[in-house]
Amino acid sequence: MSGHHMPGPATAAASGPVMTMTPEAATALQQFAVWLGLDAVRVDLSGCADKAEFLARVADALDFPKWFGGNWDAFFDCLTDLGWRPATGNLLILEHTDDMRRDAPESLDTALSILAEAADAWRGRGRTFRTCVAA
Repeated sequence: MSGHHMPGPATAAASGPVMTMTPEAATALQQFAVWLGLDAVRVDLSGCADKAEFLARVADALDFPKWFGGNWDAFFDCLTDLGWRPATGNLLILEHTDDMRRDAPESLDTALSILAEAADAWRGRGRTFRTCVAA
């Protein structure tokens, strides 16, 4: 992991397509994921315009431990642990990403890259980890 979290092109594609999703659609997706046995969490990013706020909102939504340091390495470490959220798999729904796309696109790209790396790490352990990015 160490230090290779530089934003790159097409990182959104690595995490899945970006789609327009109504709150009702996000609720339906979350309910379906729970029905499938996944730990499904929605993160409202309305008004979120920087890395620190993004990390704080995801940390709050996923109940990151108190030791979470608010940096990209700690973000990856928490995403690939999740021992406090036992489940057969995880779905993270990032909603209202427009403010970050406008004000902090490099931070959003980095976050999506790390989320894709976390998905790869979980895949190697036989567990599903997916991120849905709603515009």
